[in-house]
Amino acid sequence: MKNLNKEERQEKLAQLLADDPFLTDKKLADKFGVSIQTIRLDRRELEIPEARKRIKSVARQTYSKVKSVQSREIIGELVEIELNKFGSSVLETTADMVLEKAEIVRGHHIFAQANSLAVAIIDTDVAVTGSANIRYQQPVSLGERLLATAEVQSIEDNKFTIEVTTKVNDKMIFQGEFVVFALEEEEIREGGR
Repeated sequence: MKNLNKEERQEKLAQLLADDPFLTDKKLADKFGVSIQTIRLDRRELEIPEARKRIKSVARQTYSKVKSVQSREIIGELVEIELNKFGSSVLETTADMVLEKAEIVRGHHIFAQANSLAVAIIDTDVAVTGSANIRYQQPVSLGERLLATAEVQSIEDNKFTIEVTTKVNDKMIFQGEFVVFALEEEEIREGGR
């Protein structure tokens, strides 16, 4: 997509962001062979917000479908969901998530994103994690964006097996198999005694 004139580039840019609102200015700049500043100017002219605002906009539309957890309990921004089938979320890594000496994201943040996503895709009022078999593939650095995707593998009565994978720039950094239970009202009341 290099060597396009401004009008052609802006048309392609709008099309790409309509298809994938999570593309960063850097990725777009690389794709078009222009500077990040040129992409920012193009977005402004087209009145397309920055990636964070696009993600939040998609997330607002998606949260209304979730039943098993409150939106504030989901780690990252929920961007896609079909209950009892699949879902995805995006987590922007920040300085408060990293080991200070190495600027590597602490594992519990990566796990929390995956676990909260696994619970969120269950179509029930309350869902809890029964077990998790997880594997970290490689470290995540400060500033990287985590894209977690969850898919229901099986359902047996109230037991859901869910596979969650997390990637940074198409590189697998985390895999997990979560067993999540959908609880009935009686189970919730009995557990509170």
